[in-house]
Amino acid sequence: MGINAFTATGNTVTFTANTAAPASVQCSSATLGGNQYRVINTGTVTVFLGYGTTAALANTAAAVVTTTGPAFPLLSNTDEILTFVPNAFFTGITSSGNAVVYITPGDGL
Repeated sequence: MGINAFTATGNTVTFTANTAAPASVQCSSATLGGNQYRVINTGTVTVFLGYGTTAALANTAAAVVTTTGPAFPLLSNTDEILTFVPNAFFTGITSSGNAVVYITPGDGL
């Protein structure tokens, strides 16, 4: 069984994370049940990625983690393929500075 390269299954969404999380964006896949996402942090600071099945859940989850928290830390200048719920909402916050984040739904590694 071979490993498939990442194949986009929907449009890329973007937001600029800073010390106040922007409104959530939904990243929709054209495939039923698609739940993988290529997430790119183009900034020089860590983004604490909030995600969820609704915009409200994503906004609540976007919090700078100091001891424990629901946000996913996305290191600066990283390109990750991650698994979340299908058609997830995303936003992010930083402890300082800002970073542009791009998210593309898809399948593969």
